[in-house]
Amino acid sequence: MNFDDNLPIYIQIMNLIKSDIASGEINGGDKLPSVREYSKELKVNPNTIQRTYQELEREGLVFTQRGMGTFVTEDMEIIKKLKTDMASEIIYNFLEEMRGLGFNTDEIINILSQWIEKEERE
Repeated sequence: MNFDDNLPIYIQIMNLIKSDIASGEINGGDKLPSVREYSKELKVNPNTIQRTYQELEREGLVFTQRGMGTFVTEDMEIIKKLKTDMASEIIYNFLEEMRGLGFNTDEIINILSQWIEKEERE
């Protein structure tokens, strides 16, 4: 994984895990790699992974069972909220960038409609 120097590494790893949970690549109840295992895989300090897991636990996305490991929550409402929150952030950023390019709401909707129609034909 290539890390962005402008954002703390633990946040980037959190975002990766959140994305994997939202997309279903990691399911509720799945065990996450151990801190040591994941730090080797990503070539980061184990403390970085520990902080990542602690923050995810604070947000209610994972839980730790002593001696067993860290697991993704099985609460589908939390996972659904994560997915909705991530979608909202993507849409907000998209709209901000489009408005920054000078598009108004009607033009943005028109462009999106054209793209969706094109995708459905393919």
